[in-house]
Amino acid sequence: MVAHQQTTGNRLQNATRDHLSCRRRCFRLILGYSTTKGENDVGLILFPGDGNTSSPDVACSYGGFAAFRGQLAQAEGFTLSEMWGFGGDRPWSDVSTSLEPLLDRPDDGGGELSPTECAALLPRLEAIVDQWRNEADVPRAHFDAAQQLMVVLRLCVAKDVELLFL
Repeated sequence: MVAHQQTTGNRLQNATRDHLSCRRRCFRLILGYSTTKGENDVGLILFPGDGNTSSPDVACSYGGFAAFRGQLAQAEGFTLSEMWGFGGDRPWSDVSTSLEPLLDRPDDGGGELSPTECAALLPRLEAIVDQWRNEADVPRAHFDAAQQLMVVLRLCVAKDVELLFL
């Protein structure tokens, strides 16, 4: 019985890894990127952990993701580069934002947000998007990314699945 559970667990881990790899390769092909890591690397893809490669996602370069999070931090009243883990020494305990699970994470992908964390992000992200509608200095790419992220977060909450970072 234990051997069967381990085999089943290994199959699930392999299937998940294969699914994530396929999703990234497909995304690169759609955008015209090479399918090998290196030049033209997509960066990050944020998507629901529902196993469906056709689910909506958010894709951006590492630099684009960093700039997007910097814009979110600015909307929350602080500068991301001043924060611990981003080149600064200001502790996260000095700021209060429901966006912390999205902001206080490495830029290089990996990890996830729980459905509960996704639900907690949504109200503040929606308020920021409403605010950004009236601000000329917010890049259109950040506005679009925030709107798409809201779609993905809502799906994660509705399906009770994690938001995965690849």
